[in-house]
Amino acid sequence: MLYKTMFIKNWRFEVHAITVDSVTKIFCVAGRGWLTQDLHVGPHLMITVPEPLCGVLLFCKKVICYRGPGGQQTITKEPTTISACGRVDLIRARYVYGDHNGNLLTLDIAHEGKKPTGLKIVRLDKTSVASSISYIGASVVFVGSSYGDSQLVKINIPADEIVPRVEVLKIFENLGPIADFCVVDSERQGQCQLVTCSGAYKDGSLRILSYGIGINEQASRVLQVVTGMWSLRSSTDDPYSTFLVVSFISGTRIWEMNLENDLKECQIQGFSSDVETLFCHDAIHDQLVQVTSNAVRLVSSTTRELCGSWVVPADCSIIVATANVSQVLLATRGLSLIYLKIGDGVLTEVVNIQLECDISCLDINPIGNNSHYSDLAAVGMWGGIGVRIYSLPDFIVLTTDDLGQAIPRSVLMCSLDGVSYLLCALGDGHLFNFVLNTVNGDLADKKQVSLGTRPITLRTFSSKGAIRVFAASTRSTVICRRYRKLCYSNVNLKEVIHMCPFSSAAFPESVAIATREKLIIGGIDDIQKLHSSILPLGESADFICHQERTKTIAVCNLKDKQSNAEGSEDSGRLSISLLDDQTFKELSTFCLRQFERCCCIISCSLSDDKKEYYCIGTAYKRDKEEATGRVLLLSVGVEDKDRILVLIASAETCGDVREVEAFNGKLLASLFHETVCYEWLSESRMLCPSSYSDDRVINIYVGGSIFEIFSKGEEDPIEREEGSVESEVEVVPEQWEKCSHEIERVKCYFTSVDNDNYMGCDDSFNIFTFRVNENMDAGGGTFKLVGVYHLGERINRFRKGTMGFPVIDGVDDVERIPAVMFGTSNGVIGLVASLPEDEYLFWEMLQTNMRKMIKVAGGVSHVQWRSFYNEKRTVAARNFLDGDLIKLFLNLSLDQKEKISKAVGVAVEALMERVEELPSLH
Repeated sequence: MLYKTMFIKNWRFEVHAITVDSVTKIFCVAGRGWLTQDLHVGPHLMITVPEPLCGVLLFCKKVICYRGPGGQQTITKEPTTISACGRVDLIRARYVYGDHNGNLLTLDIAHEGKKPTGLKIVRLDKTSVASSISYIGASVVFVGSSYGDSQLVKINIPADEIVPRVEVLKIFENLGPIADFCVVDSERQGQCQLVTCSGAYKDGSLRILSYGIGINEQASRVLQVVTGMWSLRSSTDDPYSTFLVVSFISGTRIWEMNLENDLKECQIQGFSSDVETLFCHDAIHDQLVQVTSNAVRLVSSTTRELCGSWVVPADCSIIVATANVSQVLLATRGLSLIYLKIGDGVLTEVVNIQLECDISCLDINPIGNNSHYSDLAAVGMWGGIGVRIYSLPDFIVLTTDDLGQAIPRSVLMCSLDGVSYLLCALGDGHLFNFVLNTVNGDLADKKQVSLGTRPITLRTFSSKGAIRVFAASTRSTVICRRYRKLCYSNVNLKEVIHMCPFSSAAFPESVAIATREKLIIGGIDDIQKLHSSILPLGESADFICHQERTKTIAVCNLKDKQSNAEGSEDSGRLSISLLDDQTFKELSTFCLRQFERCCCIISCSLSDDKKEYYCIGTAYKRDKEEATGRVLLLSVGVEDKDRILVLIASAETCGDVREVEAFNGKLLASLFHETVCYEWLSESRMLCPSSYSDDRVINIYVGGSIFEIFSKGEEDPIEREEGSVESEVEVVPEQWEKCSHEIERVKCYFTSVDNDNYMGCDDSFNIFTFRVNENMDAGGGTFKLVGVYHLGERINRFRKGTMGFPVIDGVDDVERIPAVMFGTSNGVIGLVASLPEDEYLFWEMLQTNMRKMIKVAGGVSHVQWRSFYNEKRTVAARNFLDGDLIKLFLNLSLDQKEKISKAVGVAVEALMERVEELPSLH
């Protein structure tokens, strides 16, 4: 054991013999230790050394000591803190340890039997800052990290032991600890990203998280201004694509997948490559179809030579076209709709009709029993007509829908999970879907969603044998049918211009995607999941804030590069970095005073001022001086076309500024013992303190025309009741409401769910909800406790909002239920959402039955684990649902599902459908 008391100057190291009574299971410690020594330097870590040495290793700041019955050895090292150590050689006494700088080193204990003869340290390489080190075998070591990504590494030490190195085999992502995060929706499309301040020490980073379907990039090429893209096969029966046709305004380029599975540019002699291609498709009889503005060309896919063509009349040109393997449909500027039939080396004009308006889009994708022929044609039209369904080949109008006088830019007939649909995409990013009757062309069950703000292009592709639809837009989406309704899933790309399926032998079930910068070939994930990218900082970032108007992100408490340069007298100064919210490129930095650090940051607007500011609270303390701080007001200015941080105003405070909030054009700043309200004098650019409130502030919530100051009382509150939240209220003029609130006198952090409901967390890893007491006159304080729950995670930050996108068929701009996200020290991103009472009662019944079915490891019941717990009491969780437990219903066996289904009173399929839809509520 290692210990230090007030009577002992140095750390004392003792070894005792401990026995365990086999009956009572009580530990018995022998009197005096058989080995007692004093250490002059406090140790960080103690590791046992097994036989034959039977001793211990003591890792101190500057030395490593071995102590054992056979003797002792000491070796000096760099003055670092050892964070983890593990034995990696079961024959030799070799250990690997890591320090807080991320260095990985080996320690060899040379010995003769039980007698140690020396210690040797060999530095290997840099890894993540280790929290645990575990030897796997064959020189492979797992470096677990609580401060960054964990790693699986292989230690390669040559025979001469001169050039040791570490090879990283695999990286296991870790978001923790999350100090702060912000929700970024820079394009206001509902496709939010989370930007987190993650990691610590040298592993500190910003993590950019988005939720959606991922594109697994397999190949890419820089291409710009793509106007269309199609994949073609070398023969009609070939299961794989051979050619990729990419159209530009000035011409057409073609790439071919050769026998070596390399994609190389090629020529198809029968194609016209010096003009823009409007449409391409495979055709029967091993042919290819190319449509340009002046002709339709039929080309042999084997000889690549022109077989036949159809030329548009000289007085008009083709503006839009579509085709399948046996039919071509095109529209000209002369309001003509022309239908062609594909033969062996010949194109036959079948119908040419005149319409009253120009045509915006066409589709003749076969969705019936005949995969080579379509009996229907979907025609999108200008002039407020909307979309029409024609019969082929007689062109009788079967159905018309005006789409609310909107102009469709892309139409698609498709069959998803055996149901035929007509999808109509508009120029403003909205999408209509109809159930299509393939016999009479009737359109039913009209619904609408928003997929962005720009025109959408619709294409089908295959994934694991199922047909899906890719909607390319500013918020690209994959559409599929699941549990009898359409589901919409975000694609993890910011903007897609065009997409086409490109399934080759090298890249099966892949797609080709054109963005504004490049062409990507890759696979598409089957399900939505969390995707992340990393921006290494090399240090810890404490606070982050997004400013939508200036499209910037401010990151606080990074080391200032200039002041921390070698030889600088102002070393140790911190700064605020300004980043672009799209590229995350550093735009500017603002340096704080020496020994000053940020404590909070918000983005806000103040009265009589249209600008948006970053408002920052700081703390300044040196040696034994009393803590002071500042309130800083920074704006994003422009200098030489670059965005920079400019100090507009500052106000000195007599304490550290723990939190700032905007309130009715003013600024609230909470200090340790008071809350100050600042008025903004825009003409003189000054922050003037106008009001004070004496409280020991925890944090502030602003809602509407009132704000609450959550604080700890100096004296005991009113008499406690089991499970209650104690509070008292004092009404102050000008709509200031002051609430003293205490829960078991532990550190708490609060946020609001809505104007009447609040949520908090404590140091015992619990979360709780409470609301304003409507019957204050009857007693019971300002607040009433609603729910308690043991989360098992330390929450560092609450933020309002979600990362979700509606997956409910036909639901657009749904009224979101209140939801709060949180980030924890272990790197967990979670969400707490409110539910209507009837929904809650249903899910609670399902949860109760799930608890009986799910066996928890370790013998701890789910009820025990989720019970509110602290040092003084344990209370059963109430008014909370465990979403992770409910989702496990999908993984149960059919027999288990049927038992739960019977208990709940809902059919298995309907219950699975509701569980699948649960995430869409938030």
